Amino acid sequence: MSEEKVAEEIQEDAADVEAADNGQAVAESVEDVTEQVLPTLEEQLAAAEAEAADFKDRWMRSQAEFANARKRMEKQRLDTYTNATASVIEKLLPVVDDFERAMESLPEDIREHSWLEGIQLVQRKLSATLENFNVTAIEAIGEPFDPNLHEAITQEPTDEFESGAVCRVLQTGYKIGDRVIRPSLVVVAA
Repeated sequence: MSEEKVAEEIQEDAADVEAADNGQAVAESVEDVTEQVLPTLEEQLAAAEAEAADFKDRWMRSQAEFANARKRMEKQRLDTYTNATASVIEKLLPVVDDFERAMESLPEDIREHSWLEGIQLVQRKLSATLENFNVTAIEAIGEPFDPNLHEAITQEPTDEFESGAVCRVLQTGYKIGDRVIRPSLVVVAA
């Protein structure tokens, strides 16, 4: 072999060794970049779990908001129904008052007429209708004066009731459940 051929072979072997070193260096460089850029499986799992927890939290919040909105709408619907009922009942109360006054002031000679039974039946039906709507009269006589339930017209001295108690009712008050439709007009003991 000639010297030139040996030199060529050495150069080729050196080039092969250098290429192998460069290949290994490139592979190591690719691994370093891959480790830096691509997260590990544990990191990917942790990120997915965090994202799932965030989605679950958002879903639970939206469910709670929806339930609260439904409750608000139901309460608003019930309030609207109660307001409408109270408005209609308030317009019927003067009729109830008229029936009460008429029955209280009947002359004795009329009390035995048969047509009076028909009028009393109408009054009872009206009272039953009010009861069906949960309308009750406000009890006042002997009770302590309550500005939420009573409207005082005057005071009068009396020995029958203690001071500050309702001694007479001039107009009956009514309420639906706990809501006052009309306060009782009362006279308070002095």
